[in-house]
Amino acid sequence: MKSIIRHLAKMLIPRSYQTSIKTLKTLILSSPIAEKGFQWGQNFTINGESSTITTNHCQSHLENGNTPSNALEAYFNSHTEGLGILKWKHYFNIYHRHLSKFVGQKVQVLEVGVASGGSLEMWKNYFGSNCQIYGVDIEEACKAYEKDSIKIFIGDQTDRNFWKRFKSEVPTLDIVIDDGGHEPEQQIATLEELLPHLRPGGVYICEDIHGTLNQFHTYISGLTHNLNALQEFGYKPIKSGSGLASFSTYFQDAIQSFHLYPFVVVIERSETPVSEFVAPLQGSKWLVLTK
Repeated sequence: MKSIIRHLAKMLIPRSYQTSIKTLKTLILSSPIAEKGFQWGQNFTINGESSTITTNHCQSHLENGNTPSNALEAYFNSHTEGLGILKWKHYFNIYHRHLSKFVGQKVQVLEVGVASGGSLEMWKNYFGSNCQIYGVDIEEACKAYEKDSIKIFIGDQTDRNFWKRFKSEVPTLDIVIDDGGHEPEQQIATLEELLPHLRPGGVYICEDIHGTLNQFHTYISGLTHNLNALQEFGYKPIKSGSGLASFSTYFQDAIQSFHLYPFVVVIERSETPVSEFVAPLQGSKWLVLTK
């Protein structure tokens, strides 16, 4: 049986795996910003609390049974008066795909980049009366948008000390939307400070990643390599049969997925920890590889 498993392992794990790792490291080292993302993921730790979100994935606003399937986009389209909102139209399907499960729930939401304040009201309308909204902006005038269940912090998103103070005052978050300064160094600092402050099942969205050679996108490409780590790979009995197994890294345990869209990256935290990955053997007839 072990010989069969070894053959299957060859099919799943290329012979060039070790070479690929060396090549990968060479490629990463050739781009300092990608190396920075890769190394930060290697040292990743979480300080989040348990999720408060139920498994009920709502598809429309619970407070209005007649709400369209994408209530967020409907709100934006009808918002012709009041505080200003600027969003790319294709963002609304992305938002609704990843955030609809939070509608009607008791959630903690942060938007970096308050600007004219209209998006804070939009998020409040979308998620419902149970949510707490936080806004961060460098402009002092944005403090005027603060009201019940909307709290504004004034600070520079590249300032690590500002984020430390912010995290000391704000509980772990369910949703982070970075629509701030859009400079790669701002986006990197914000992600490194706030991704560990995200609860299980939480969603991190970074917007307006523009340009084919955008350094934040390069950083993310380095960070995503941590999802593919193969740690302590080996053979293991699984229930009544056998198979392949690899213990997860801390990063794989905490981070479920990355999603790339035009101008947007979405990172989702795992709802529950993943301690290992397994590939059980099913069936009784196996091709024995000869090459």
